[in-house]
Amino acid sequence: MTTMTDASVREFKMPDVGEGLTEAEILKWYVQPGDTVTDGQVVCEVETAKAAVELPIPYDGVVRELRFPEGTTVDVGTPIITVAVAGAAAPEAPEAPAEQPRAEPAPAAEEPKPEGRQPVLVGYGVATTSTKRRPRKGPQADVPGPAQAIQAELNGHGGALAEKPRPLAKPPVRKLAKDLGVDLASITPSGPDGVITREDVHAAAAPRAAEPVTEAPATAPAPAAAPAAPAPVTSYDTARETRVPVKGVRKATAQAMVGSAFTAPHVTEFVTVDVTRTMRLVEELKQDKDMQGLRVNPLLLIAKALLVAIKRNPEINASWDEANQEIVLKHYVNLGIAAATPRGLIVPNIKDAHDKTLPQLAEALGELVTTAREGKTSPAAMQGGTVTITNVGVFGVDTGTPLLNPGESAILAVGAIKLQPWVHKGKVKPRQVTTLALSFDHRLVDGELGSKVLADVAAILEQPKRLITWG
Repeated sequence: MTTMTDASVREFKMPDVGEGLTEAEILKWYVQPGDTVTDGQVVCEVETAKAAVELPIPYDGVVRELRFPEGTTVDVGTPIITVAVAGAAAPEAPEAPAEQPRAEPAPAAEEPKPEGRQPVLVGYGVATTSTKRRPRKGPQADVPGPAQAIQAELNGHGGALAEKPRPLAKPPVRKLAKDLGVDLASITPSGPDGVITREDVHAAAAPRAAEPVTEAPATAPAPAAAPAAPAPVTSYDTARETRVPVKGVRKATAQAMVGSAFTAPHVTEFVTVDVTRTMRLVEELKQDKDMQGLRVNPLLLIAKALLVAIKRNPEINASWDEANQEIVLKHYVNLGIAAATPRGLIVPNIKDAHDKTLPQLAEALGELVTTAREGKTSPAAMQGGTVTITNVGVFGVDTGTPLLNPGESAILAVGAIKLQPWVHKGKVKPRQVTTLALSFDHRLVDGELGSKVLADVAAILEQPKRLITWG
């Protein structure tokens, strides 16, 4: 690939959008060669080992080249898009045969930056207005000045990304196609305005899954060849299995869990508790005027119960500093909530959860869950957690032995809440019952401390009035 050396052309490099990340996958381009871009405009979405992040461009101009297609994993610091900056002379469209040199654009000074701009998402560039996602544009026949010349240059000199229009499909459909190994460009769309639907993708995948695996004849082996340049890795099917590459959030989660399991000595304790009164309180809170419009569910009261238990037993809210051989006691609680998303398991946390009232905690939980489901959780939201809750009960599971989120001291697993026979006031009655499991780092938390915390959570859920008397 030819390196752009014109003073009027800027190379936008893949930034480190987290802390010390080395690579990111390009999920989606929002611009194409020939599009006009402005300072602070989002040009693409990338997925790191932590989350999906939208990247804004830090200057004005016209897109000249997209260096990588969607689905490519790119190292931090590698140029991913080149832009002819605004105010520069446009490269002249070639009139002579292609082998003759073409005119180069004249250098242009940068335009002065207006005052009062606000920082954009990932810490570079500024924007005078809020960043908005731009709709994808088609070929720009009516864009004046640099756009026309650059588009003509790309079309005339093998601009591969400009030769073929990008198939239209919504992000979930693109992900489905990626998981099934289907090339969207090979599909005839059936949706309105030429949009590819989920049914189109499944129809395209069905014949491929049914194809038998063929082998080259043993008498005619293929000659050895030099290794080809790696292509973007996607999942693919054979007749009997599907292989999905491990990368992004899933890769980071796998590495973190292995590291957690083999560095922190886990201990897990269990308790089964009657939560009938807590379930009644949930229903009452749903009708409370101070909780209107907020997400009120058992997880809210379980989170509050854990925060009260931590307040009564603050030594559990700690971390292990291996380098300095120290135990770090935290005087704040960043409460992590494990969330299953299409990109894998993530654990965003509620900052300073210990200071929040019940309505504030409900609002924070609602925002956390909604953002995670939309795949918009930021890297910052997943950093600095101290204690985590994982709600396996939503899958109908009674409980489990959760692994610690790296750097944390404890994680509480909440099982399914079921109507079960229970001895209540000397009689067997149907009651709402659940099982809790608390895993903790035995370097930091001994059996007594872990048992106290778990017993406190159970006692609060059995008698939720303790949220007031203990809180």
